[in-house]
Amino acid sequence: MEGHEGELEAELEELDALEQIEFEVGDSVVYPHHGAGKVLKKELRDILGEEREYLTIEILHNEMTVMVPSDNAAQAGLRRVIDKDTCKKVVALLAEPSSEEGRNWTRRFKANREKVKTGDIYDLAEVVRNLGAREAQKGLSTGEKAMHTRAMKILASEMVYALDMDEEQVEQYLTDVILKGAGLAPA
Repeated sequence: MEGHEGELEAELEELDALEQIEFEVGDSVVYPHHGAGKVLKKELRDILGEEREYLTIEILHNEMTVMVPSDNAAQAGLRRVIDKDTCKKVVALLAEPSSEEGRNWTRRFKANREKVKTGDIYDLAEVVRNLGAREAQKGLSTGEKAMHTRAMKILASEMVYALDMDEEQVEQYLTDVILKGAGLAPA
């Protein structure tokens, strides 16, 4: 039982650290389910009789605007975009051979959906890599194709900042890296 208490304390400390992230107008951020965007404004809003500070974020790749309560931003997975060093690590991960087993597509889909939900850039890159390689080798189910497209958009929208390319160029670059890593691209 003591081991579990230690794990719980570590998780709580990690959450406390996450909650202390402050975002300012103009910050480039990532919202896990939608991709990279910019904080347009911080404002107090009265919703259902409760006044809270909200961040208004424009998601760049689809021109959507989302509002996130500032005090829940970290819990919602909002984080800063990756830097160039992290981008290099993500590209290296994409260049590795696919790590996906031959599970049936429903289990694969569920596992991949959970990884995308985490908001972790490496989990997202792994999903993009595995689905991209699988699509080139065997094809994907309709659901997996949609997930691959969405995950690629989210990943590319963030990597635009580090790679100094537009989103379409980033998507092509990432696809080339994945195919080469899977041994499917011409040398």
